[in-house]
Order: sequence, then structure tokens, then C-alpha cells
Amino acid sequence: MKYVLLTLISAMLLSISWPTYGIPFFIFFALVPLLMMEHGVSKFSGFKRKSWVVFGLSYLCFVIWNIVTTGWLYGSKNPDGSHSLMAVVFPVLVNSFLYSLVFQCYHWYKNAQGTYWGFAFLIAIWMGFEKFHMSWELTWPWLNLGNVFADYPKLIQWYDTLGATGGSFWILVINLFIFYTIRTWEAGRKKKDLIRNTSITAALIIIPMIISVIKYSNFNEKPIGQVNVLMLQPDLDPYAEKYSKDSLTIENDLLNLAEKNSKGKIDYYIAPETAIPGRGSISETAFEKSLLLNNIKGFLSKHPGSVFATGISSHHFFLNEKDLPKEAYQINPGLWVASYNSAIQVVPNQKVEVYHKGKLVPGVEIFPYMSVLKPLLGDAMLNLGGSVVSLGTDKERVAFSNPYNKGKIAPIICYESIYGEFVTDYVKKGANFLAIMTNDSWWGVTEGHKQLLSYAKLRAIETRREIVRAANSGISAHINAKGEVLEDTFYGDQTTLFARVNLYDQQTFYTRAGDLLSRFSIFALGFLLFYFLIKRFQNRLKKNKG
Repeated sequence: MKYVLLTLISAMLLSISWPTYGIPFFIFFALVPLLMMEHGVSKFSGFKRKSWVVFGLSYLCFVIWNIVTTGWLYGSKNPDGSHSLMAVVFPVLVNSFLYSLVFQCYHWYKNAQGTYWGFAFLIAIWMGFEKFHMSWELTWPWLNLGNVFADYPKLIQWYDTLGATGGSFWILVINLFIFYTIRTWEAGRKKKDLIRNTSITAALIIIPMIISVIKYSNFNEKPIGQVNVLMLQPDLDPYAEKYSKDSLTIENDLLNLAEKNSKGKIDYYIAPETAIPGRGSISETAFEKSLLLNNIKGFLSKHPGSVFATGISSHHFFLNEKDLPKEAYQINPGLWVASYNSAIQVVPNQKVEVYHKGKLVPGVEIFPYMSVLKPLLGDAMLNLGGSVVSLGTDKERVAFSNPYNKGKIAPIICYESIYGEFVTDYVKKGANFLAIMTNDSWWGVTEGHKQLLSYAKLRAIETRREIVRAANSGISAHINAKGEVLEDTFYGDQTTLFARVNLYDQQTFYTRAGDLLSRFSIFALGFLLFYFLIKRFQNRLKKNKG
């Protein structure tokens, strides 16, 4: 019962730390009860299968954490209007299993190599897992520990140096040091050691925050210019209205919304993810002939000096089998097509620029590891967006240049905004402000769209770029380069948001170096595993000689 209680305490502390409802300071000792559980089971319990007990209890902890923080996934719906149980069950169970596997590896390594080596191993494997979880096709980094301070940007200004992954490292070190302090006290009951270790813990927590507040107060980067941006929030029901309304009606409503709110000079009109065409998609081989896109050019002709950036559903036809991307599928003899979740920039008298979303939502926009999982799961793709095929992606990020001013926009599409190092690639391409085009309406009035907005603040700090966020139903927002939301909208409103956006061209250390601590941790993980194998080999040699 004692070990179950410790497990539940960790689950509660992890859960109540999370944005946008929680208090993040609990995260500094949220893993401590779980570490105490593992230590107690390993050293003092009478269980025969201790590893199974550790795995089972850690799985219970992580399942509760995942349900509380991401249970809003249940808000997604099937085509018949019912809630999609698969949308929440699969991510919760799989993600919890992966975290439990990480903790189980720590349990095995610590018992084999000792406590201190185990501490180093836990940091290395957890950091390596978070990096891996941002890279593979089942990617779901929503619960990476460094995300937890997203609503407290004043305390994490140093993320411009080490990023949110640096925050994960910080949190892991403090949790382990608090656990070490408790174990030292239990072993020796020495007040001197307790005072020293408590002081070190306080310093580990407070010093980065002090540095952050100083950086916040002294932020004085000079912008190279300023642009006027109008974010469009059409509030289009993604389940019914989007696919029942005529595409021209949807576009006319969007352009009328822009027209009614065009007061003064507008440099950028930004519309949300897949704002057009409604049902179906636009052919990229006929962009210049598209009635929908030419309507946008006609709108811009009434607003000289303006450009229009929007999310669209698009497709590209292929006639040669040799040139096919892996996502393309055959629709007729000699004809293949690939579908995309895209962002475009429309400028009168210029070719339409397009970018294809590079980070796809598993189970919604991509069937992960199709050749392996499809025989097991069948047609398990969720029908969110009118397509149940894996979408194509661009291998590199792009930045759209404005021909009328210094603006260079990063067209970030929804889910991409969770990925720190990924977003820096836009900045490396020259983007001097970030535009997030998103549709958070799939999950209704839940924590989902609020958390995604919070994570955008991390990207502003990491890159020191201002962000404009155009959301279908909200929350549209303007975020400054310090990660503060300057203006935002209400969820469910059909409205617009005007922002004067500063343009910055300096690159932060994090933009240049990326997830440096993650790569170092992966190297350390390799060393620790190699060291373990060498030690085992040496021990076997000694036994054989004996």
C-alpha cells in the first residue's frame, strides 16, 4: 500500500504541474515519490518479481498523468458525431508505456551499476527519450518536462540558450538531487548534510530563475522593422460546416471578415490552418488557374502592398512513377496523387509560394510505420480533416519573403509549434517573425487549444521572434519575443486580431545550437551502456579465471 501511495502522489504532482491549469513548481519534486517507490521495492520489499512491480506502479503513475493532462483528446469526434475513444486511449496507453519503459531501464541500470550511475543513466535516457519522441513517426512530445513552465515566461528566459529541452534537464537534476537529499538524511540523520543539500537544491531552482528575470528586464534587442498583421478567425465548425458549405462561400466569408476589419495599412493577412477550400483540396499543378486563389489576388488588388498567407489543403498530381514521394497513391492508370496540409503566400502578379507541413499528427495525418502497423490495426486513421491517407511533407523549412517590406514569415502549421529545434529551422532560413496557422477546434472547449497556445510562448523565447497565431476558432494571439501574450481572442468568436509586429534578425544560441543537452545526453547514454557492457565483460573474465 505504501508503494501505491507514493506512486499516486507522483501522478498527482505531475498532473497538477501542467499548463494551463496547474502550478509548475510542483514539478521539481514530482518524480521524487516515484523514485522512493522504486528504491523501496528494490531494497526493502519482499516481492519476488520486483521489476514487474516497479513497471506496473510506474505505468499507473504515467497513465494517470497522461489522462489528466491530455484526456481532452476525447473531444475529437468520429464521422458519425460520436466521441473517438481511440483518439485518447491509444496515445495515453502507448505514451504511458514508453515513459514506464524509460523508468524501468533506470531501475535495471541502477540495480546493476549502483545508485549514482543510475542517476546519470536516468537523466541520459529520459533526455534521449524526449529527443527521440520528437523525431519518430509516433511523435508526441506534449508532456516533455521542459514544457511545464510555458505559462511563466518571465522565469524561463534562459530558454533562448538551452531551449525547453534544457528545462527538462533542469527539472530532472533537481528531482534527483532532492531524492538524494532524502536518502542521505535517512541514512545518516546529519543536519549539516541536510542544510548543505537543501541549500544546493534551492540554488539549483532559484539561480536560473534569477538569471531569467535579469534577462527579461534587460531585453533590448532592436527590431529591424515592423509590420501590421491582421489575423483572421473564421470560427468554422471543422466537423460539419467546413465540409457541407460550398468552398466559394467559405472563402467569401473569410475575405468579407478581412475586408470589414481592414482599418489602415495591413502588411499581412494571416488565415488559419486549412482555412480553404472546405471539402477537397486545391491542385498545386494549377495554382495559377485556381478560382479560389485568384479571388484572394482580387482581394489584394484592393489593398496594395498587402500579402495573404493562409493554410490550405492541397494535392499534387504525378504522371511518372519514378518521381513519386512515398505518400503518393494511385488513382488511375498512370496517375498518382499526394495530399498535403499546406501553407501558402499569395502576392498579386507573383507565383503562389507553398510549404507542406513537416510534422504530422500521428493517426490523423500520417499512419505511423504503415507497413508494420496497418496489418495489426487495420484502417485506424482518424477522420479529422476529410482525409484518411498519410500526407506528404517538405524535408526543409521555408520562409516567405514579403516583396513590399522586410518581413519574412515562418509559416508554422499547428502541430509543428510544439517542436523547438524544428522551429529554429525557419529562423535559419531567414524568418524574422513566426506565424502559426492552426485549427484547434477538433477538441472543443478543452485544455488542448490552451496548452498549444502556451507552448507557442516557448518558441518565442527560444528564437526571440514575435509570433502571430491565427486560429480557426481561437485562441488567436500576438506573442512578443519575451513569450508574453500581448493580445488574444476568445475561443468560439468569429473575429480578427490586429497586431503591430516587430521584426528581429539576430539568432539566439539555441537557434544555432538546437537541443544541445539532448545530444550530449544521447552521447552520455551510449557511454553508460558501453561502460556497463565492459564491466560485465570484465566480471565474466574474472569468474572464468577464478
